[in-house]
Amino acid sequence: MAKFELKLPKMGESVAEATITAWLKEVGDTIEMDDAVLEIATDKVDSEVPCEVEGVLVEKLFEVDDVVKVGQTIAIIETEGEGTVESVPQETKEEVAAIPEVAAQVIENDMAAVTEAVSTAKADFSESSKFYSPLVKNIAAAEGVSVAELENISGTGKDGRVTKNDILQFVEDRKEGKDIKTPVAPAVTEQKTAPKAPTKKTETSKAAPVVASGDDEIIEMTRMGKLIAHHMVESVQTSAHVQSFIEADVTNIWNWRKKVKGEFMKREGENLTFTPIFMEAVAKSIRDFPMINISVSGDTIIKKKNINLGMAAALPDGNLIVPVIKNADQLNLVGMTKAVNDLANRARNNNLKPDDIQGGTYTVTNVGTFGSIMGTPIINQPQVAILALGAIRKVPAVIETPDGDFIGIRYKMFLSHSYDHRVVNGALGGQFVQRVKDYLEAFDVNREF
Repeated sequence: MAKFELKLPKMGESVAEATITAWLKEVGDTIEMDDAVLEIATDKVDSEVPCEVEGVLVEKLFEVDDVVKVGQTIAIIETEGEGTVESVPQETKEEVAAIPEVAAQVIENDMAAVTEAVSTAKADFSESSKFYSPLVKNIAAAEGVSVAELENISGTGKDGRVTKNDILQFVEDRKEGKDIKTPVAPAVTEQKTAPKAPTKKTETSKAAPVVASGDDEIIEMTRMGKLIAHHMVESVQTSAHVQSFIEADVTNIWNWRKKVKGEFMKREGENLTFTPIFMEAVAKSIRDFPMINISVSGDTIIKKKNINLGMAAALPDGNLIVPVIKNADQLNLVGMTKAVNDLANRARNNNLKPDDIQGGTYTVTNVGTFGSIMGTPIINQPQVAILALGAIRKVPAVIETPDGDFIGIRYKMFLSHSYDHRVVNGALGGQFVQRVKDYLEAFDVNREF
């Protein structure tokens, strides 16, 4: 019998690890080719890991809630034929080389102690609701870092995750006697100096605790909800949000779509909504103003070559996700419609792949779907701008003609543009949304699709 190593597949350019959320197969189960063996979660999306071969699951190398790196072996499948199992990837010597002196000495002198330290760390930190890599747990165990201390470290990794460098800095600060901001029980704290005068509350101060009464319902936030909450707070703390608003007359678009949507469905087999028309106008506007298609890295600006439009889509549980239309400026209206419908349908059915939500350079969100006439959306980091489309309304408007002005019924909508004032000034932010308006209002009613 041969043995096949099932590895964690690559899930997009910026995804380096994933958390196991559920095993769908147990040891001894027969697995068909392409059967889903386990479920994983990244900071972007949930997904299943299928098996590339037929066989029997003989070993699971990780448990639920373990964090696995891309390329690591997660299970052993026994198949027909001959062969041997390759060595399972472990923490490399380079990774442990930077561990503080005490931990490094343990590893160099007795590699068995590493295994013991990892298992000890797993037991010690199992009650924590946060995820820590095996390397971080190993260092924590070797250096005597408690659960309370570990949870109080401000992580610099994705979603605030504690990295190797974070815990190494913590250990170093503790050795030097620096303030490491760990929780201390008031009952055992001695006051050796006179109490300081009250100071102003800083940004790092914790919010006042909320007390629930007996009639209140306590609802645990979902994993996705927690991630969204973290991303929203992080974005507001990162970018200086400014908004520009403009009203666009989309009567021509309304009438044209009404005229051609039946024929469009018959010829292309796709439902023609307003979204691809709006996305087309946004992509054209980004081509005209490429400095809206950027990201910030420290004191430098990264000007993106590709125009990859993210579109906020609703998930079945009410949360939003942002799948990405790659190279949107290169699509005609038919191609844009198919891309929009495909991503929206797969979002509703929880069938998005990790790569579907990677690489966005600008985001559009349709708040009009929920009846809102405008909104002030939060920027989708690391982008620098986001456009909210308000509801299309039939309103009385002044219409200018060579024979004079008169009042008529028009279809109008508000465009709300949020942008990062660190790198996008009011002129660029306003000119961009004005250009989107111009493209929408100049829509050709005689256009062929």
